[in-house]
Amino acid sequence: MENFYFIGVDVSKRKLDFCVMLQGKVLREDQVSNHQQAIKALINEFKNDLGMDNNQFLICAEHTGQYTYPLICACKLHECKLWLENPYQIKYSSGMQRGKNDRIDAKRIALYASRFGDKVRYYDGPTEQIERLKQLERERDLYTGHLAAYKAQLKDQKDFMPEDIYQRKAKRLDSVMRNLQTVIASITTEMENIIRSTEVLYRQMQLLMSVDGVGKVVALNMIIETGAFTRFNDSRKFCCHAGVAPFSYTSGSSQHSKNKVSHKANKSIKRLLHLAAVSVIHKTGGQLKEYYLRKVDEGKNKMLVINALRAKIVARMFAVIKRNEFYEPIYI
Repeated sequence: MENFYFIGVDVSKRKLDFCVMLQGKVLREDQVSNHQQAIKALINEFKNDLGMDNNQFLICAEHTGQYTYPLICACKLHECKLWLENPYQIKYSSGMQRGKNDRIDAKRIALYASRFGDKVRYYDGPTEQIERLKQLERERDLYTGHLAAYKAQLKDQKDFMPEDIYQRKAKRLDSVMRNLQTVIASITTEMENIIRSTEVLYRQMQLLMSVDGVGKVVALNMIIETGAFTRFNDSRKFCCHAGVAPFSYTSGSSQHSKNKVSHKANKSIKRLLHLAAVSVIHKTGGQLKEYYLRKVDEGKNKMLVINALRAKIVARMFAVIKRNEFYEPIYI
């Protein structure tokens, strides 16, 4: 594109490296602190010095989680185009690399944006309710992990230390765990209030929980991960995202391995889907339980069947949202 600027941004915790590129040539390279006002001032400087408006440039950065938040806010204030791309996509599209530093990475990101501009996906942030739920769920996961660690300490160390020392330790841990449980309950209540106050989210929670194996935690994380089912338009794409879809690995006449899932996946949502599938297996009845037993009796590998259950649960969740109807099993 003529007179169209591509701005690559390498994001780190404390600073951002910018590279402004026009027709494959680097015009400017700058570095600022990772604060909204500093980023906003630099974007203003670019616009004034280069004489460009919001329709003449694109900012591209790797999606590195919370560290991109100041950049998102600055771009939102300027109403400029922002593209947050998967870091793996940029890495594997940049060819062979020798050496690495933040300045070079910013240039590589700008080059990626200029070469693959036809694949651009402008960042459209989640709604305020989804963002609040996401932050609260992360915080709850943090406390839940600590709580599990403390419980394991109480269980595992009882027989391996003097009784009096263990009792004093148990008393201290019990106090900490009660505080954590209170905090977790408070966060859960706040999340439930957000869902109840939003008609769409409340309806989606009810629909998702009508599917076998799907409880509150799985339903909530599905809503967060899909942006209330706006990020993915079908279940197959989400299965790829969650590492549930199997892929073939063959090459010529020498490599013929079995189909297997990719490790490039969202491991947290995959873990939750696995728990949903396992809960189905331990139920006393239902179509998915019958499917599992039938396939195992046919000699199928159990983990392969469990992965198929994950995919079926995902497909049913997308189906109830699309139809806006509670799941009803159909027996033939």
